[in-house]
Amino acid sequence: MIMETLYNYFETIPSSHRSILLVSGIILFWLLEGAVPLFKFNYKKWRHAVPNFFFTLTTIIINFGLAFILLWSADWVKASNFGIINWLPEIPLWSYILIGVLLLDFFGAYLAHFVEHKIKPLWMVHLVHHTDHKVDTTTANRHHPIESLIRFSFTLLGIFVVGTPIAIVMLYQAISLIFTQFTHANIKLPKVIDKAISYVLISPDMHKIHHHYRLPYTDSNYGNIFSIWDRIFGTYMYMEREKLVYGVDVFPDELKNSRIPELLKQPFQPYEKPTLSADK
Repeated sequence: MIMETLYNYFETIPSSHRSILLVSGIILFWLLEGAVPLFKFNYKKWRHAVPNFFFTLTTIIINFGLAFILLWSADWVKASNFGIINWLPEIPLWSYILIGVLLLDFFGAYLAHFVEHKIKPLWMVHLVHHTDHKVDTTTANRHHPIESLIRFSFTLLGIFVVGTPIAIVMLYQAISLIFTQFTHANIKLPKVIDKAISYVLISPDMHKIHHHYRLPYTDSNYGNIFSIWDRIFGTYMYMEREKLVYGVDVFPDELKNSRIPELLKQPFQPYEKPTLSADK
């Protein structure tokens, strides 16, 4: 009954509710960052947030403008009985939802993220997300507009391959939003709890290793919701949180990396990604 109610809610979730979720998450984790910070950044938090909020807004505009494609695609796979979860034997609704979210997390988050790091032009676009020197909850949606289109394309691919109806798509996006805000938030969980979370889900420390400024850590921990994908494909790495340094070693100018015009141009600048780091 609960799962049916949840499914029906996300099948017709109003846009206003999704906006409330976004804003509520930012407010919650913003407050928690002040109460239990991982790092005591010496920065003006609002000033740091300006470019990140700008890119959050561009992401919202792009996703809203293309939402009709997601809706059409999700309706088509459902009507056509197409995709992995529609070819499975009849299973309980909770299993159907869990498998759908799990697989969408692979295509829409892990695979997209992995490919962005491995293909140079895509890495240059994704670089905007990594050149934040003060990672906090506002960093979560710091994505160049081109990256928003790339991520959208992978989510669309996931809908067709997995066969997810719109209810599961909306639920996945809601969970994904919460997790990306949670894992980027500058909050300090007890190490034992953070480590325990990371065996199943992406924890704050696990994701922040991905934001370390040097390889090989930058090319690790790609997941967004479930840590299973990093563990299956061997991209999981660990380092002590105290050793974390944010940013990208070959783009060290923090001032330039905080200016919106510079960030918009960043994907088009000459850059050779290092192949190995001496940082251990």
